[in-house]
Amino acid sequence: MRWLKILLMPSSDITIMDKRKCILILLFLLSGELCLQAQELNAKVTVVYSQVSTSVDRKVFQTMQVALTNFLNKRKWTTEEYTPQERINCSFLLNLTAIPEAGVYKASLTVQAARPVYNSTYQAALVNFQDNDVVFRYQEYQPIEFNENQIQGPEPLTGNLTAVFAYYVNVIVGLDMDSFAPRGGDKYFQKAANIVNSAPDGRTISGWKPFDSQRNRYWLTENLTNNKYTLVHDATYTYYRMGMDQLYENETEARTQIMNAISSMYTLSADNQNLMIYSFFFQGKTDEIIRILKKANPGDRSRAIEMLQKVDISNAGRYKTELK
Repeated sequence: MRWLKILLMPSSDITIMDKRKCILILLFLLSGELCLQAQELNAKVTVVYSQVSTSVDRKVFQTMQVALTNFLNKRKWTTEEYTPQERINCSFLLNLTAIPEAGVYKASLTVQAARPVYNSTYQAALVNFQDNDVVFRYQEYQPIEFNENQIQGPEPLTGNLTAVFAYYVNVIVGLDMDSFAPRGGDKYFQKAANIVNSAPDGRTISGWKPFDSQRNRYWLTENLTNNKYTLVHDATYTYYRMGMDQLYENETEARTQIMNAISSMYTLSADNQNLMIYSFFFQGKTDEIIRILKKANPGDRSRAIEMLQKVDISNAGRYKTELK
């Protein structure tokens, strides 16, 4: 079987997608499930409209939700072949907060994605992030389209809707690839960077430029593509493939590798403080990390607390209390 031969090959001879595919095939063979080819995402879109004017026909928002779901799940985002079981589980919660003019919406977008852990049914969080800088134009039944060569679309506010969603798709795919092979996601982080560089521009559009804020799409991509921060990618691969994927076969070694991933982020922070990628990386992992490291010896727990207080500042108190 091709997937078994690939797993037995030297790592340097295996493509990133082959690695990912073989790991996932093994995972789903254990559950007795294997199927046909499919697109990359298993995305759920939820449009929340409770904060906006009641004068707008609610059917518009339902149509928007269906259109965005189809856009994410039916579009081919990569050149790779995925089976249904390989599709990346993700969700997009678009919370509409204002209608500054007819057909124009301000919103926040909460993006979540997970990837399966080998030899288990557990899904480990890849992304858990809220973007508060979303504004777009939408008319019911308008085509939801994205062209990599014309990211602004027919006009900036209309194009901003698909540009934001396409941006996060590439970040998700990149992180998923990174979690299966060293530097596996580089191609998709560069695609995200291309969207940033050609993003829709307008007076009310924000989130794409360095001066818009310190935590936005620009800075996330900068952190993921800057060669000064390669330890981010080392940490991602180590955390998931060497750590989480080994957890059910060799818990002690898996815990060591998870500590190594945290240590990589801590080492990076010594000369690069306040990077957005720290909070982005650890968001959604706090409970997981605490649960795993609680079984570590006192010395390792103390070291973990020291490192995590520097790279996951918002949860520093929890680590200090629950890992002491």
